[in-house]
Amino acid sequence: MSLEGTSAIVTGGAGGLGEAAVRKLHEAGAAVVIADLAEEKGEKLVAELGARAAFVRMDVLDDESVGSAIAAAGAMGTLRYAVIAHGGFGVVEKIVNRDGTPASLGGFAKTISLYLNGTYNVLRLVSASMATEDVDGSGERGAIVMTASIAAYEGQIGQTAYAAAKSGVVGLTLAGARDLSSVKIRLNTIAPGTMMTPTMAMVGEEALEKFASSVPFPKRLGEPQEFGRLARDLIENCYINGEVVRLDGAQRFAPR
Repeated sequence: MSLEGTSAIVTGGAGGLGEAAVRKLHEAGAAVVIADLAEEKGEKLVAELGARAAFVRMDVLDDESVGSAIAAAGAMGTLRYAVIAHGGFGVVEKIVNRDGTPASLGGFAKTISLYLNGTYNVLRLVSASMATEDVDGSGERGAIVMTASIAAYEGQIGQTAYAAAKSGVVGLTLAGARDLSSVKIRLNTIAPGTMMTPTMAMVGEEALEKFASSVPFPKRLGEPQEFGRLARDLIENCYINGEVVRLDGAQRFAPR
C-alpha cells in the first residue's frame, strides 16, 4: 500500500515514539506534519527529512493550533492519517501519602487532560477533517493510531493518574472505531511497554537493566522504531480496526 499523495499528522513527532512514527510514514511516501511543542527538535527533523515534512508548533489541547496542523497537512496532500503519540507530563503519587494526606487533584487532572483529553481533542478534529475527503481506493477515508500504555492494564503503585488516563484511551478505541465507521475512518491503539526513548535512556544503566529483566522475551526494552513500524502497519492494514495492540515483549508490570 503506497501512502504517496497523502499526508499525516504525528503529535509528539519531534522525538521518541512520535519521531519513529514520522520516519516510518515518511519512508512509506506520506507527507508528514510533525506536531509538537519542541520547536528546535522538530525543525531539525524537518531539515533531515527534507521534502514532504513540515513542523507545526501544536498544543493538543488548543483547537487553533490543532487546526494549523490540519491545514499544513492538507497543503501537502490529502490528510488521511494521524498518529497521536504526545507526552510530556507525569505525576507519581499514591492516593494517600505516607503522612496521611490525600494526593493532589491537580496532578491527576493535568495528567488526564494531557493524555486523555488531548488525545480526544486531536482525534475529533482530525477525523472531522478526514470525513470531508473522498474515499480512497480501499474504500476508506483515513486511519488514526492512538497511544496508550500497558499501565492501562497493570498500573503500578503511584501511577493512578497515568493508568487512568491510558485506560481512558483504551476505552476510547472500540467505541471510537464504532463512531467513526459511519465516515469510513479506522481507529486503533498501541499500548507500549517499557520503551527505549531518549527520556528513558537518561535513567542510567542499572535502572535500564532492571527494566529489561522484567521483559520475558526479547529481554530488552522496546525500540522506538518498533513502535513506528507497528503504527505504519496499523495504518496500512485496512482490516484492523478497533484494536489495542500491546507492544511489550510479553511484559506485565509488577506492583512497583
